Order: sequence, then structure tokens, then C-alpha cells
Amino acid sequence: MRQYIISDSINLKLSQIWLPITTLDDIKTELSISTHDICVQHGEKILASQLLFIKNKGYDFAPPFREMTIHLYLVGVMWRHGESLNLVTNPREHALESLRTMLVRTGMSDKNAQKRILFLNKMSQTEDGSDTLAVTVGYQTMQDDNSLAMIFDEYRDEMRVSGALWRFYNRGKKIMFIGGGATAFIAIWFVTIFIPSSSGIAILAAGLSAAALVVIPTFLVGVLLYRVKFKKTPASTLPRS
Repeated sequence: MRQYIISDSINLKLSQIWLPITTLDDIKTELSISTHDICVQHGEKILASQLLFIKNKGYDFAPPFREMTIHLYLVGVMWRHGESLNLVTNPREHALESLRTMLVRTGMSDKNAQKRILFLNKMSQTEDGSDTLAVTVGYQTMQDDNSLAMIFDEYRDEMRVSGALWRFYNRGKKIMFIGGGATAFIAIWFVTIFIPSSSGIAILAAGLSAAALVVIPTFLVGVLLYRVKFKKTPASTLPRS
């Protein structure tokens, strides 16, 4: 019986010794989280709450515009949060670097992420040097304040960033490339088979001419449709993006 009591006493002391060691490891792990990680976690939390508000809004924006707006919004969110972390670097630049970290984690290559950050840094300010709407609203945002939806509401009637125009552009581009390429191939094949004495330059010229017969009319029709269907008076709020 005494042997069991001594054994239990030793186990109790060992557990008391192990407890503070585990706690110190946990603290060390917490301290090892970089300020970029902290800003990314905050940005992801804010964005998740904001996306719930726009989920059923029925927005129809061009994917590049939607993505750029969200990224600029996150720059503002992480900029303000970084100011509370006693950073040794500029909080705005720190926010851009935190966004680069976020992009890499979501699967973008480091090279492409760096190019994206350079583009966003350029787009984050207007010509007079002030911050764009998305950055400003992101900086001022609070949890569950519906601020991201407010940004998109500003551009709901802006045709230049609409999904309809984006789809129209993509369809026209496919028609020009596929149609032009197919026509050029047929022309080159025809000249090669039926006019075998033609020089290489003549064959190439025939292909380019045939492609132009498809590309140029398609382009002109596209411009005409754009002016009739999409063109609006320049009362635009787009520079505030």
C-alpha cells in the first residue's frame, strides 16, 4: 500500500512539473506568430463576415473588378489593424505585404503575388494621392458593418465594371481569335494545295488577309454594339474605386 502511495505522489509531482513546461511552449508558439500572420487572420475574419452581406445581393461585376475591390478593401482593413501592433515599418506598406502573404497562401505564386501587390499599390491611390474608396472604407470598417456591400453599391450602375460588358468582351475576343485563326488556316491550306507554286510570303499574306476579314469586322461590330448597348455618359464614380 505504501508503495502505491509513493508512486502516486511521484506521478503528481511529475505532472506539476510538466504543466508549466507545456504552458511555456504554448506561449512561445503564440509569440512566434508574425505580425503579418496576425493581420492576415484579422483580414480573413473581417472578409468572411462581409461576404455574408453581399452573398444574396445579386451583384454582377466583372471578376477582375470584384477581386481588385476586395483586395484594396483588405489593404485598408489590415492597415488599420497593423497600427495597433506597434510596427517598426509603415503600417500601409505592412498591410500590402500581409496581403501578399495571404495571396501566396491561397495558391498564387510568389512572383505573381508580388506583381499583384505592385498593381494594387498603384490602384490604391487616386491621381491626387488620396486613398481610393475601397481602401478608405476598409480602413474605417468595423465587424459586421456591411461596409463592403456599400462599396459595391456605389458601382452597381457603372457599366464599365459590369459582368455583362466583361462577358461581351470575352465572347468577342474568342470570336476574333478562334474565327481569325480558323480562317487563316483554311486560306493557307487552300493556297498550299491549289496554288503550289506560291511562295512562302504569298501563303503567309493569304492567311493574314483571310484572318483580317474576320477580325476587323468583328472588332467594328463589337465597338458599335458597345456604343449602342453599354456606352454611358461619363458621370462615373470609378476613380474612387
